Amino acid sequence: MHRSSASPTLPSGRTLGLGLALVSAVAFGGSGTAAKPLIEAGLSPLHVVWLRVTGAAVALLPIAYRHRHAVLRRPGLLLGFGLLAVAGVQACYFAAISRIPVGVALLIEYLGPPLLIGYVKFVQRKPITRGAAIGAGVAVAGLACVVEVWNGLSFDALGVLFALGAAFCQVGYFVLADAGRRGERPVDPLAVSAFGLLIGAVLLTALTRPWQADWSPLGGSVVMNGHTLPAFLPAVWMVLIATVLAYVTGVISVGYLSPPIAGVVANLEAVVATVTAWVLLGEHLGPPQIAGGLLVLTGAFAAQSSKPAEAGAAPGAGTAEVDAGPGTDGSGTAGLGNADRVAAERGVSGRSSRTSRGD
Repeated sequence: MHRSSASPTLPSGRTLGLGLALVSAVAFGGSGTAAKPLIEAGLSPLHVVWLRVTGAAVALLPIAYRHRHAVLRRPGLLLGFGLLAVAGVQACYFAAISRIPVGVALLIEYLGPPLLIGYVKFVQRKPITRGAAIGAGVAVAGLACVVEVWNGLSFDALGVLFALGAAFCQVGYFVLADAGRRGERPVDPLAVSAFGLLIGAVLLTALTRPWQADWSPLGGSVVMNGHTLPAFLPAVWMVLIATVLAYVTGVISVGYLSPPIAGVVANLEAVVATVTAWVLLGEHLGPPQIAGGLLVLTGAFAAQSSKPAEAGAAPGAGTAEVDAGPGTDGSGTAGLGNADRVAAERGVSGRSSRTSRGD
């Protein structure tokens, strides 16, 4: 029950949280670059996503067993995380890109941070910093350039609804990751990641029916930017880096950043996806995308450099943002934690291997 005051630990914790959120965004951003060669080799996008989520769930089985008590402590939270942050965001994203252009679907999905700001302000009734709000707007404008939303712009009501579903599922990623560290029965963020991926894998198994897929391409080779390499290498990268590392670092950072700020930082994922596709797949990066990437960076910097709104709030307005640290079993209660998405998971954009947490 003993806890040090917030003042000495807040700056270092905020820096650590920002670092973890950046690692998560970078890891998520590389998922499309790793997945695209597998899709080009013959695997369907949905089966690549199943491989990614199920492989990550298997890798985290020891953590799930160690924290098996979490199932009894917060079963609803774990089920919600697996349903929304893993399976939901992916299913909605792929349903969206089957009807509307990839760039439009990505842009709508990345409305998650502004939606998250609205949820925190009007549902949770917690204060929002001006920097987070401005940063979210600037980042969304930059994303419009990164995904070149004007190319093939079209409107399909059902496709837009699916993309909005992915955005709301992304909000669920942040909110549920934050909720896991709070309340009378906190859950270790590692347990949230492990059980969320396990539940997501079960749901995606029912959706994709992987036993009907031809997995022989995994035993062959793939081509990345003119270079031939074994297919299992990008598959391993996609599972261990773009999923395990991405989810674990994103959820742990919940103890150090507020969800609105974390959501803006998560927008960097689309920039990373575009840059890695440029470097590793040889896809051209045009001036609008470069300018958009700079806008996203500007928005993320504006959001994370603002002081937490809770710091100056009255005692009843918000919870102090102090955490016992990510290594604990969640016994320390973070104020408003970072959740980022993406989130679920993300597959491939199809046109330029740009991804979202739901790809």
